[in-house]
Amino acid sequence: MNLTVAITGASGAIFGQELLRKLEADPRVEKVHFIASDSSLRVLAEELAISGRNELLAKLLGHAPAKTVQHTNDDIGAPIASGSHPSSGMIVLPCSMGTLAQIANGLAENLIARAADVALKERRPLILCVRETPFNRIHLRNMTLAAEAGATIYPVIPSFYNHPAGFDEMVRQYVDRVLAHIGLAQKDAFIWGK
Repeated sequence: MNLTVAITGASGAIFGQELLRKLEADPRVEKVHFIASDSSLRVLAEELAISGRNELLAKLLGHAPAKTVQHTNDDIGAPIASGSHPSSGMIVLPCSMGTLAQIANGLAENLIARAADVALKERRPLILCVRETPFNRIHLRNMTLAAEAGATIYPVIPSFYNHPAGFDEMVRQYVDRVLAHIGLAQKDAFIWGK
Protein backbone atom coordinates (compact mmCIF):
# COMPACT_ATOMS: atom_id res chain seq x y z
CA MET A 1 0.00 0.00 0.00
CA ASN A 2 0.98 3.57 -0.70
CA LEU A 3 -0.87 5.94 1.64
CA THR A 4 -1.10 9.64 2.44
CA VAL A 5 -1.47 10.79 6.05
CA ALA A 6 -2.18 14.33 7.17
CA ILE A 7 -2.24 15.78 10.67
CA THR A 8 -4.15 19.05 11.01
CA GLY A 9 -4.78 21.56 13.77
CA ALA A 10 -7.48 19.75 15.72
CA SER A 11 -6.83 18.31 19.16
CA GLY A 12 -5.82 14.65 19.19
CA ALA A 13 -2.29 14.70 17.78
CA ILE A 14 -1.51 11.46 19.62
CA PHE A 15 -3.92 9.61 17.31
CA GLY A 16 -1.99 10.82 14.27
CA GLN A 17 1.29 9.86 15.90
CA GLU A 18 0.03 6.32 16.61
CA LEU A 19 -1.22 6.01 13.03
CA LEU A 20 2.18 6.99 11.62
CA ARG A 21 3.98 4.54 13.93
CA LYS A 22 1.71 1.65 12.93
CA LEU A 23 2.03 2.39 9.21
CA GLU A 24 5.82 2.71 9.46
CA ALA A 25 5.98 -0.73 11.14
CA ASP A 26 3.48 -2.50 8.84
CA PRO A 27 5.21 -4.60 6.14
CA ARG A 28 2.12 -4.32 3.91
CA VAL A 29 2.76 -0.58 3.57
CA GLU A 30 5.34 0.37 0.95
CA LYS A 31 5.31 4.16 1.37
CA VAL A 32 3.63 6.84 3.45
CA HIS A 33 3.39 10.45 2.33
CA PHE A 34 3.01 12.71 5.38
CA ILE A 35 1.80 16.30 5.60
CA ALA A 36 1.51 18.42 8.74
CA SER A 37 -0.53 21.61 8.51
CA ASP A 38 0.85 24.81 10.04
CA SER A 39 -1.82 24.68 12.74
CA SER A 40 -0.91 21.09 13.61
CA LEU A 41 2.53 22.26 14.70
CA ARG A 42 0.94 24.25 17.52
CA VAL A 43 -1.13 21.25 18.61
CA LEU A 44 1.89 18.92 18.46
CA ALA A 45 3.80 21.32 20.69
CA GLU A 46 0.91 21.70 23.16
CA GLU A 47 -0.15 18.04 23.34
CA LEU A 48 3.02 16.05 22.66
CA ALA A 49 5.80 18.57 23.44
CA ILE A 50 7.08 18.15 19.87
CA SER A 51 8.18 21.42 18.35
CA GLY A 52 9.17 22.57 14.86
CA ARG A 53 9.23 21.01 11.40
CA ASN A 54 12.88 19.96 11.56
CA GLU A 55 13.11 16.21 12.09
CA LEU A 56 9.36 16.16 12.77
CA LEU A 57 8.88 12.61 11.50
CA ALA A 58 11.75 11.28 13.61
CA LYS A 59 10.26 13.01 16.66
CA LEU A 60 6.81 11.53 15.99
CA LEU A 61 8.09 8.03 15.23
CA GLY A 62 10.82 7.93 17.87
CA HIS A 63 13.36 7.01 15.16
CA ALA A 64 14.36 7.99 11.63
CA PRO A 65 11.65 7.08 9.10
CA ALA A 66 12.31 4.19 6.74
CA LYS A 67 9.36 4.56 4.38
CA THR A 68 7.57 7.75 5.42
CA VAL A 69 8.37 10.98 3.59
CA GLN A 70 7.26 14.44 4.66
CA HIS A 71 5.91 17.13 2.35
CA THR A 72 5.23 20.75 3.22
CA ASN A 73 1.61 21.78 3.00
CA ASP A 74 2.41 24.46 0.42
CA ASP A 75 4.08 21.98 -1.98
CA ILE A 76 1.33 21.74 -4.57
CA GLY A 77 3.83 20.06 -6.91
CA ALA A 78 4.32 17.03 -4.64
CA PRO A 79 3.60 13.63 -6.27
CA ILE A 80 0.42 13.15 -4.21
CA ALA A 81 -1.08 16.29 -5.79
CA SER A 82 -1.62 14.34 -9.02
CA GLY A 83 -4.10 11.60 -9.82
CA SER A 84 -1.44 9.86 -11.89
CA HIS A 85 0.54 9.09 -8.73
CA PRO A 86 -0.42 5.62 -7.40
CA SER A 87 -2.16 5.75 -4.05
CA SER A 88 -4.19 3.38 -1.90
CA GLY A 89 -5.93 6.23 -0.10
CA MET A 90 -5.60 9.06 2.40
CA ILE A 91 -6.26 9.48 6.11
CA VAL A 92 -6.56 12.86 7.84
CA LEU A 93 -6.11 12.28 11.58
CA PRO A 94 -7.06 14.46 13.31
CA CYS A 95 -9.10 16.46 10.80
CA SER A 96 -9.92 20.01 11.85
CA MET A 97 -13.18 21.66 10.84
CA GLY A 98 -11.19 24.11 8.71
CA THR A 99 -9.59 21.27 6.75
CA LEU A 100 -12.96 19.54 6.45
CA ALA A 101 -14.44 22.76 5.03
CA GLN A 102 -11.67 23.05 2.43
CA ILE A 103 -12.10 19.42 1.35
CA ALA A 104 -15.91 19.48 1.33
CA ASN A 105 -16.02 22.64 -0.77
CA GLY A 106 -13.23 21.78 -3.20
CA LEU A 107 -10.86 24.51 -2.00
CA ALA A 108 -7.63 22.73 -2.92
CA GLU A 109 -5.33 25.64 -2.01
CA ASN A 110 -2.76 23.56 -0.10
CA LEU A 111 -1.34 20.06 -0.37
CA ILE A 112 -3.63 18.47 2.24
CA ALA A 113 -6.78 19.73 0.53
CA ARG A 114 -5.38 18.95 -2.95
CA ALA A 115 -4.37 15.38 -2.02
CA ALA A 116 -7.83 14.85 -0.54
CA ASP A 117 -9.40 16.29 -3.70
CA VAL A 118 -7.31 13.85 -5.77
CA ALA A 119 -8.50 10.95 -3.60
CA LEU A 120 -12.11 11.96 -4.19
CA LYS A 121 -11.81 12.52 -7.93
CA GLU A 122 -9.94 9.25 -8.40
CA ARG A 123 -12.48 7.39 -6.20
CA ARG A 124 -9.82 6.36 -3.68
CA PRO A 125 -10.52 5.93 0.03
CA LEU A 126 -10.46 9.20 1.97
CA ILE A 127 -10.95 8.91 5.73
CA LEU A 128 -11.58 12.17 7.58
CA CYS A 129 -11.14 11.65 11.32
CA VAL A 130 -12.95 14.78 12.45
CA ARG A 131 -12.30 16.12 15.91
CA GLU A 132 -14.65 18.77 17.29
CA THR A 133 -17.54 19.01 19.72
CA PRO A 134 -20.26 20.12 19.59
CA PHE A 135 -20.87 20.30 15.85
CA ASN A 136 -22.58 23.35 14.44
CA ARG A 137 -24.70 23.30 11.28
CA ILE A 138 -21.76 24.32 9.10
CA HIS A 139 -19.71 21.36 10.40
CA LEU A 140 -22.62 18.98 9.80
CA ARG A 141 -23.22 20.32 6.28
CA ASN A 142 -19.55 20.02 5.42
CA MET A 143 -19.45 16.44 6.72
CA THR A 144 -22.47 15.65 4.55
CA LEU A 145 -20.87 17.30 1.50
CA ALA A 146 -17.63 15.36 2.00
CA ALA A 147 -19.51 12.08 2.54
CA GLU A 148 -21.62 12.66 -0.57
CA ALA A 149 -18.39 13.25 -2.53
CA GLY A 150 -17.06 9.87 -1.37
CA ALA A 151 -15.19 10.52 1.88
CA THR A 152 -15.69 8.46 5.02
CA ILE A 153 -16.40 10.60 8.08
CA TYR A 154 -14.71 8.79 10.97
CA PRO A 155 -15.04 10.93 14.13
CA VAL A 156 -12.35 10.55 16.78
CA ILE A 157 -14.50 8.67 19.27
CA PRO A 158 -12.70 5.97 21.28
CA SER A 159 -14.46 2.76 22.22
CA PHE A 160 -15.02 1.43 25.72
CA TYR A 161 -16.56 -2.00 25.06
CA ASN A 162 -13.07 -3.48 25.02
CA HIS A 163 -12.45 -2.24 28.60
CA PRO A 164 -9.29 -0.26 27.80
CA ALA A 165 -6.71 -0.27 30.60
CA GLY A 166 -5.77 3.32 29.88
CA PHE A 167 -5.54 6.18 27.42
CA ASP A 168 -2.84 4.56 25.25
CA GLU A 169 -5.02 1.51 24.71
CA MET A 170 -7.96 3.71 23.69
CA VAL A 171 -5.72 5.45 21.14
CA ARG A 172 -4.45 2.11 19.76
CA GLN A 173 -7.96 0.67 19.47
CA TYR A 174 -9.24 3.72 17.58
CA VAL A 175 -6.27 3.69 15.18
CA ASP A 176 -6.67 -0.07 14.68
CA ARG A 177 -10.26 0.50 13.61
CA VAL A 178 -9.25 3.21 11.14
CA LEU A 179 -6.57 0.93 9.68
CA ALA A 180 -9.03 -1.96 9.37
CA HIS A 181 -11.37 0.37 7.51
CA ILE A 182 -8.71 1.09 4.89
CA GLY A 183 -7.78 -2.61 4.56
CA LEU A 184 -4.94 -2.94 7.06
CA ALA A 185 -6.44 -5.01 9.88
CA GLN A 186 -4.01 -5.24 12.82
CA LYS A 187 -3.24 -8.64 14.38
CA ASP A 188 -3.55 -7.43 17.98
CA ALA A 189 -6.72 -5.35 17.46
CA PHE A 190 -9.69 -6.05 19.71
CA ILE A 191 -12.55 -7.67 17.81
CA TRP A 192 -15.97 -7.88 19.42
CA GLY A 193 -17.19 -11.42 19.96
CA LYS A 194 -13.85 -13.04 19.25
